[in-house]
Amino acid sequence: MSTIQPVILTADLDTLRRFYTDLFGAEEIFRVPAKGPVFYLGLRIGDTDLGLVTKKAPEDAAAPRILLSIDVDDVDETLGRVEALGGSVGGGPKDMPWGQRVAHIRDPDGNAVNLTQPVSAG
Repeated sequence: MSTIQPVILTADLDTLRRFYTDLFGAEEIFRVPAKGPVFYLGLRIGDTDLGLVTKKAPEDAAAPRILLSIDVDDVDETLGRVEALGGSVGGGPKDMPWGQRVAHIRDPDGNAVNLTQPVSAG
């Protein structure tokens, strides 16, 4: 898995998956949930991971369509330094069912960033 992963938010995951698969030879490496309608689809193109996230419909043109997901050693510790460095915190960390601890932040320019950390299943 890449340390920094671009993630694209899309209302049409199947079309976007087909685009990246057919044009760049992307391979599916991960999906959540494993069965049923997909919320998250992980693709690999060469040595880089790309995430596709289902979003019913972007609210408006200003809504983020791309975000960075950055794997860190300690989400809680990193989150504590965001505001001092000019960023903003969108929500506290949560342990997700797919094995990651995730917190949502924005960098000083307002770009969406997910801080992620692998967690072991309890």
